[in-house]
Amino acid sequence: MSLPKAELHLHIEGTLEPELAFELAARNGVELPYADTAALRKAYQFEDLQSFLNLYYELMAVLRTERDFEDLANAYLARAATQGVRHAEIFFDPQAHLARGVGMGTVVEGLWRALGSSEVNHGVSTQLIMCFLRDESAESALETLEAAKPHLDRIVGIGLDSAEVGHPPVKFREVYEAAAALGLRRVAHAGEEGPPEYITEALDVLGVERIDHGLRCMEDEALVARLVRDRVPLTLCPLSNVRLRAVDVLAEHPLPAMLEAGLLCTVNSDDPAYFGGYAGDNFDAVRQALGLGEDRLRELARNSFVASFLEHDEERRARYLAEVEAYEFS
Repeated sequence: MSLPKAELHLHIEGTLEPELAFELAARNGVELPYADTAALRKAYQFEDLQSFLNLYYELMAVLRTERDFEDLANAYLARAATQGVRHAEIFFDPQAHLARGVGMGTVVEGLWRALGSSEVNHGVSTQLIMCFLRDESAESALETLEAAKPHLDRIVGIGLDSAEVGHPPVKFREVYEAAAALGLRRVAHAGEEGPPEYITEALDVLGVERIDHGLRCMEDEALVARLVRDRVPLTLCPLSNVRLRAVDVLAEHPLPAMLEAGLLCTVNSDDPAYFGGYAGDNFDAVRQALGLGEDRLRELARNSFVASFLEHDEERRARYLAEVEAYEFS
């Protein structure tokens, strides 16, 4: 679906398609434990979040140079543009690369080679959000923020991702306070596998401005009322939720109930190479499985721009919103 939209929950490492993985492996002399792209695609069957993360980190081995990260980002942007993405706020996981000996500068500057010219080359404006791995230590997160300081002209905010259960937001209070002092925007994954309390903690302790996922908020009426009252955006990822068994089948996704409750929901692709669809594919899927009409789809697209970190350019936001209103569904 080419309805104009912003993508606010997208892990750039999760856009690594099997074909590009093999191409980069050959370029860098990395041997993958799969015979071919078909065999690798068969591995994209996951029981839960951890089973996905195991493959996700394994394939990162092919990302070595600035050119690799540039190629990865350009491949995503080209594909996203065909699916109506006009603005993308892109996550990256520096700790996963630092642990492999790939420096912060290599990652950030490589990505920026693509992001810095993305509007000219792809018609997509971009921002970059650095995520901390919640199953790593709080000290590691602080060290990562320190390593990022020379590159903060490229980074608009911080996030928190990876295995949620057993790693509550409070663990990262100090690094979020430090990031706030640096003027960075703050988001965090919460309420995907973790309980609704993690959402509340992310708001109260980390001071986040958006909740990534957040679908388990529906288990707490008071939390839903708060999210509605404060207009806290939720970056939902429907196809991801099904692939990782947070929801059994898409037809049972709580998105319609969440919209009915007045929540500021957005639809995103998360790790599209692994979960079977990019941003437009997710819109198509919820339209078909959940019976969302044109008004609801337009609302989701409108929400994505409202929730974007575009306060520095309200003229751009207004232009994108006007594109949403002018869009004609087929």
